[in-house]
Amino acid sequence: MKFMQYANRVHGWLYYLPRTYKKLLMLVVDATMLPFALLVAYALRMGMYPLAAAQTLPSQFYWLAPLVTLPTLYSFGVYRSMVRYQGIHSAASGALAMLVAAMALAGLSFMFSLDMPRSVFIIYWMFGAIYLASSRFAARVYLVWGMHRQNKREPVVIFGAGSAGYQLASSLQESMEYAPVAFVDDKVSLQGTMINNLPVLSRKGLLTFINRHPVAEVLLAIPRASRTQRMDAVKFLNQLPDVEVKSIPSLVDIVNGRARIEEVRHIDIEDLLGRDSVPPKEELLRACITGKSVVVTGAGGSIGSELCRQIVALAPQRLVLYEQNEFGLYKLDQELRAVVQQKGLSVEIITVLGSVLNEGLMEQICKQYAVNTFYHAAAYKHVPIVESNAAAGVRNNILGTFYAAQAAEKAGVERFILISTDKAVRPTNVMGATKRFAELVLQAMADRGSETIFSMVRFGNVLGSSGSVVPLFHEQIKQGGPVTVTHAEVTRYFMTIPEAALLVIQAGSMAKGGEVFLLDMGEPVRIYDLARTMIRLMGLKVCDAQNPDGDIEIKVTGLRPGEKLYEELLISDARCETQHSMIMQASEEFLQWQDFLLAFEQVKVALEASDDQALRALLLKYVEGYQPTSRDVA
Repeated sequence: MKFMQYANRVHGWLYYLPRTYKKLLMLVVDATMLPFALLVAYALRMGMYPLAAAQTLPSQFYWLAPLVTLPTLYSFGVYRSMVRYQGIHSAASGALAMLVAAMALAGLSFMFSLDMPRSVFIIYWMFGAIYLASSRFAARVYLVWGMHRQNKREPVVIFGAGSAGYQLASSLQESMEYAPVAFVDDKVSLQGTMINNLPVLSRKGLLTFINRHPVAEVLLAIPRASRTQRMDAVKFLNQLPDVEVKSIPSLVDIVNGRARIEEVRHIDIEDLLGRDSVPPKEELLRACITGKSVVVTGAGGSIGSELCRQIVALAPQRLVLYEQNEFGLYKLDQELRAVVQQKGLSVEIITVLGSVLNEGLMEQICKQYAVNTFYHAAAYKHVPIVESNAAAGVRNNILGTFYAAQAAEKAGVERFILISTDKAVRPTNVMGATKRFAELVLQAMADRGSETIFSMVRFGNVLGSSGSVVPLFHEQIKQGGPVTVTHAEVTRYFMTIPEAALLVIQAGSMAKGGEVFLLDMGEPVRIYDLARTMIRLMGLKVCDAQNPDGDIEIKVTGLRPGEKLYEELLISDARCETQHSMIMQASEEFLQWQDFLLAFEQVKVALEASDDQALRALLLKYVEGYQPTSRDVA
């Protein structure tokens, strides 16, 4: 007991000793041990015991050995390396330095005619290299042992025995927070082997291992895996009782220096949802952007701002940011200008503070800046708010789209792309109905003939947008719950914002006029399951009938006005493939131009009269499949 207390005190003294004193201590120890290494080499060569050899070894070598060897070691950086982090490269440097020192001693012995067999210096080099490596390794083990004794480390399993998993295990073995105890890998060839002195288990083997050994966390170390593979791994790991799942940073963040491999973190649901992205087609990306003048309405929104980021990277001649939110416009302008300056791009950034209801301003902007491509992302999209403010939704989403399209047409814009939504398909709410009506605007204008190519791109929820449930769930979990789900069976499609923006740009390039493009959203996700997964990923437990002592409750609140259980992307089953595997084209009914003008005039009259009931009736009349659920329609 007293020995352990003494060992702990020595460790604490060494650990907190200033770096300069640690170097001095190593120099003193080496200066003492190097003459002894030369003596042992001499004794071994002469076949004598060290005490007897000490009587015949020329006395000059007792001071020549450290005098020559220590500066050589210092010049090779041996004393600049931290003992706790020394590895094979440090050992190699020490061996090379000892070789140079041994050769220098042999040269001095020849110059001063000292009686010394040359093979002694070869043996001295070997003994010196072994001494350096073993002494540093012993010091490293002692320091790490002391740290681990003073800090209770969490036992963790690393999922993934590849290069990332190996590096993570090596880093964590030196850390004070985590103690790696095993690997898990799906490769049969690795299962049953030992890596870094840790066993590699199968998934089934992990279940047995956890029953016999305490495991606090499983760290996901598969940065190259696809979303599908990561989701599959997380689904399996979430079944483990009382085990938290975390992840290492992405390879991009590690390579760019934004993170270290040992910086484990909670898994973001964004890392798992959506589908694996398909590399973009460069010719489609650049066709409507590179060297062109581009305008984006609703530029400060989630989709609009990401569109602008992607567009700037494609080197347009000019990008016009059209937005009615002053602060959102300011933030995006500052961000994009910083990117342009950092990457040395010659892109002119124009900011316009205005509403899409101002047709004159939009036409002026399109003419003044010779706009070639127009992305219309401005819209009211929050279902409950638009449901209770039908007139505002109709005015912004329908009239705003018509005015923007007319302004683009009058100014001679080449392409006009509307950002639509899956809620426009058989809508049950005003927001979805107005977005479908906005699609009818462009379809009618394209059908009557126009120099401008009108098209629209329809997709589902994007992760991280202002209307997404993901940031809402994050906030609710941070506040201790409950997490609110409107219905246990509600399902939604999800896609990342950057992926959606890239596909929108590519879809717009394929348009010939009047097309409705659909983005492949992958498999739908049940929102209730999403909530459970997010709670587990944040290291907490769901509180339910099976686990009343859990941390976070999931509360079903009932469907909101206008909300439906399942979202769709197609009104009819008529669709065809395009030249991009993740973009489809729908074939749907629309209003002829004269019929559309009649409907549009009726909408304007109802707006001027502030008659919400008449507006809802008009949406019911002209939007195919609209079935309002929030209130009666006359």
